[in-house]
Amino acid sequence: MGETGTGTDKKGFAVNRVSLLQMRPGQKGKIVEISGGYGLARKLEALGIRTGKEITKISEQLMRGPVLLQQGRTQAAVGFGMASRVLVEVNAEDEK
Repeated sequence: MGETGTGTDKKGFAVNRVSLLQMRPGQKGKIVEISGGYGLARKLEALGIRTGKEITKISEQLMRGPVLLQQGRTQAAVGFGMASRVLVEVNAEDEK
């Protein structure tokens, strides 16, 4: 299973690895890992969510509700448990 944390990308810019739950609404990032089994990866792929894709977190619901994402022109809602298993690389400057 992957870990959240800080590192650098290929160009030397500081990046953070966070789960979808830790992203702020409106924040963009690149999916770097889906730490679930084959079934989870397959369900997310059916929604157009896969490793290497750029996504934007649109919103999240209170009380462990779904997270709304946008990838390209497609929006998809994923459950709290699924969102916790998707690691995203976000630009460290966007965290401020």
